[in-house]
Amino acid sequence: MADDIEVVASEPLLLQERRKSISLMFLRFIGVVLLAVAACYLFISNFNSQTPETEKNSLTLDKQELVNMRPFLKESEVKEEQYLKKVCDLSIGKWIPKAEGPPYTYETCHHVASYTNCLKNGRPDTGFLHWKWQPSGCDLPPFDPLKFLNSMRNKSWAFIGDAIFSNHVDSLLCQLSPVATPDEIYYDGDKTRTWYYPAYNLTIYEIWSPFLLASRTEHGLPYEIHLDRLDGKWTEMYNKYDYIVFSGSQWLYKRIIMYENNEVVGCHFCPDLELNKIDDYVAYRRALQLIFKFITTSEHKPFVIFRTWAPNHWEDGGSPNERICNRTKPFKEGEFSGKSSDLRMRRVEVEEFEKAAAIGARNEVRIELLDIYHLSLLRPDGHPGPYGGHQPVENDCIHWCLPGPIDTWNELLMKVINGDAHEFVPAFL
Repeated sequence: MADDIEVVASEPLLLQERRKSISLMFLRFIGVVLLAVAACYLFISNFNSQTPETEKNSLTLDKQELVNMRPFLKESEVKEEQYLKKVCDLSIGKWIPKAEGPPYTYETCHHVASYTNCLKNGRPDTGFLHWKWQPSGCDLPPFDPLKFLNSMRNKSWAFIGDAIFSNHVDSLLCQLSPVATPDEIYYDGDKTRTWYYPAYNLTIYEIWSPFLLASRTEHGLPYEIHLDRLDGKWTEMYNKYDYIVFSGSQWLYKRIIMYENNEVVGCHFCPDLELNKIDDYVAYRRALQLIFKFITTSEHKPFVIFRTWAPNHWEDGGSPNERICNRTKPFKEGEFSGKSSDLRMRRVEVEEFEKAAAIGARNEVRIELLDIYHLSLLRPDGHPGPYGGHQPVENDCIHWCLPGPIDTWNELLMKVINGDAHEFVPAFL
């Protein structure tokens, strides 16, 4: 009995102790919550009470990162600006239609040779006259004859090469004809002439030198060239020239016996002769190396312009051995990539030019490239074809109609001599 009484009597005491413990824990929890609320209040109050100067020095992480990155962003902007600009390459572009025609005709200019006077010789279409070369990202204004003549006062020019250079000079004279007409002050009775503009004291030498080397070019015989001697027709008067334009020619594709030290060293296109075979592009490289050595080491330092290879556009006709060029529109980009022989010659030109330009820069000789190959390649419609005035009729697919695409060469020439052929332009234009 006594034990039962003790047990019954102890239950209310345990319950009371548990209630006290629970109450104490609850009070402690409430206290912790109140302390946390108070701490948050004090933190927020302190944050909001910061002065503007304090806030300036308390940037968020994102703002601080931007500050730290600013120099790198500036560098990135510079690189992006450089990326968005590129060197103006006049040789890259496309032919676009134009409404206006050429600034001269064979009736207003009397320097159009008979074999390039396509319209007078009966060519029926005139669409080939209504195209303009538009370089990618470059401005190519029309040829300005007055600007050219004024800038060339008291100067002399030499155009050295084959009949394509005669073609080129005729184009230049015709483009200058709305302003002035030159006097012919020298003619060798064949293909070398000198023109003079007295009002501007400007002299233009047109020098026939198809190989640029010492040579013999009588018809009916294999041509002969000396790989170690330049043609005196242009070197003997070199000191007179302020500007020189020269190029190799398709004469190098002909039957040629080659000499060195006055001894025969080989031949091109001579399967019937027991001579060492020398490829045309090998001979061209030798010629260019000799020419550029002369130019870069000469005491006289004219402005030298190396014009690239002029392509032909002969195509197979309807009968055996017939070659024609009867197209009336430009090629589209990629439609014709060029003949392998022409591409080899152009590769040699670019390689030798780059080496010579570097040497010239060290020797204070300015050498520029007048790159007409690609834009001319796209113009199969620009040749006389059957309208070259030849008797009997022969398709001329190498010379150029005047007026015609060759007039564009002088627009590029103006750009080169004005020094802005390498201007920087936006890449996205």
